[in-house]
Amino acid sequence: MESVSEPAVARSCVPSIVSGGMRAVLTAEDRVPIDAAHLPGSTPGGLAIVVAHGFTGALERPAVRRAAEIFAGTAGVGGVVTFSFRGHGRSGGRSTVGDREVLDLDAAVRWARRLGHPAVASVGFSMGGSVVLRHAGRKPAHEGAHVDAVVSVSAPARWYYRGTAPMRRVHWAITQPVGRMVSRGLLHTRIHDKDWDPVPVAPVEAVRSIAPTPLLVVHGDRDGYFPLDHPLSLADAAGGAAELWIEPGFGHAENAAAPDLLRRIAGWTAERARPAGAPD
Repeated sequence: MESVSEPAVARSCVPSIVSGGMRAVLTAEDRVPIDAAHLPGSTPGGLAIVVAHGFTGALERPAVRRAAEIFAGTAGVGGVVTFSFRGHGRSGGRSTVGDREVLDLDAAVRWARRLGHPAVASVGFSMGGSVVLRHAGRKPAHEGAHVDAVVSVSAPARWYYRGTAPMRRVHWAITQPVGRMVSRGLLHTRIHDKDWDPVPVAPVEAVRSIAPTPLLVVHGDRDGYFPLDHPLSLADAAGGAAELWIEPGFGHAENAAAPDLLRRIAGWTAERARPAGAPD
């Protein structure tokens, strides 16, 4: 699926999403403008967490803002970068539903490094969870876009899954003209109308190449989109290199993530993420 750029929606001089934050328009490798924000953390000089939201999310959505604020308040976190994937929110382009979104994450990670953070971790939810896995699994990583730890929350293990009613609705929204119209009008998500060509590497294949970068896979036992065989497949494919949390009572992605879970995720990244070459 090739991405088609649209006129930039983001602007560099707009109010910050939170007090003390910074807003910017980043440029993905294929020239799509990406709306991004940086929130200072509780530990100056600490790592940055880059948040990759789920499908139909955006950096200004309440669940993403809540996650960013909780991450920023965790000891060891020096800042949080949120951004809107292409086709979402104020970013340009159209969504390729997890394909070229890797380039958007690339731009956000590079920005975090330019801001001076000594280490950068990516935390992705649902579609964003698949993107952080594919991004971390690329070898070699693009210059300045490598991450020092990865957390994938509520992510699919494989593409084209239609085994649950919510996922059948998602596929309708993506593949049908009326569905794309509804997504644009009601969900403010602009979706590309072309099929993937070529089909991107599936998350279950990407995880095989992430080690030795620390990897955490998080999934809820009440996830209505992807059943537990998805996180189990991801952990198995990682060959023991991934830590797996199956969370009792947790539903799906950032909208369902409780503050305690978000704090534990941030604490895990602060403990595990170290710059390449740093002592253990």
